[in-house]
Amino acid sequence: MAKSTDFGGSLSKLEVTLEEYLVKKAPFQLPENVREIIVKFAPYLSILGVVMGIPGVIALLGAGTILAPLGFVGGMMTGRPFLGAGYLVSIIFLGVMVVLEALAIPGLFSRSKKGWNFIYWSALVGVVQNVVTFNIGGVVIGGLISMYFLFQVKEYYK
Repeated sequence: MAKSTDFGGSLSKLEVTLEEYLVKKAPFQLPENVREIIVKFAPYLSILGVVMGIPGVIALLGAGTILAPLGFVGGMMTGRPFLGAGYLVSIIFLGVMVVLEALAIPGLFSRSKKGWNFIYWSALVGVVQNVVTFNIGGVVIGGLISMYFLFQVKEYYK
């Protein structure tokens, strides 16, 4: 008989595994004062992330077509064949990440586990985005660093 696992169970197992390697078996721990500073400024950094992501979400809703003629300035006309599809995928992932970060803000201020979970899910969506767009450097560097900091401060969120 095949054993089935649900999506939530898989996420819980991933969280336990990441906590094992990024906290318990990590080569070094962040000092207590650094963790406290991160927790103190996390809500404000999340607000900044939401504000910076809003133009991407607006583009997702169609306003980006107004600026399409200026796309060559940002490098959209580089001759790479699937740049448009990659752009669309990135915008969709950005929209999801911005919503998750916005949902996390009240929980980050109150230091609740729910707020930490939203930021964790946002970071996971960022890792998936990097995998889907074949940005291996983003997976390794960005994903690993963000997860390391997240799990180092997890104990502050109850």
